[in-house]
Amino acid sequence: MAGSSDRGDTHARVPFTASEQRDRTVKAEIEKERAALDAKTAKLRALRLAHEAEERARAAANPKPAEKPKRAARKKS
Repeated sequence: MAGSSDRGDTHARVPFTASEQRDRTVKAEIEKERAALDAKTAKLRALRLAHEAEERARAAANPKPAEKPKRAARKKS
């Protein structure tokens, strides 16, 4: 009889263990996707910052000439 209770106990744990395994698999997949998204975000941020720095350098090298203020139109009397 001792053998039958051990067998029942093991059988009861198998579905729970399978569920835990699925949970671990899902959590690992989510973590992998999160890491990929973080890497993509970091890459895009680096590209944006480099582009902005390039634009600032280009603007500093080629400053726009100051525009002359427009004269107010004279009213005809």
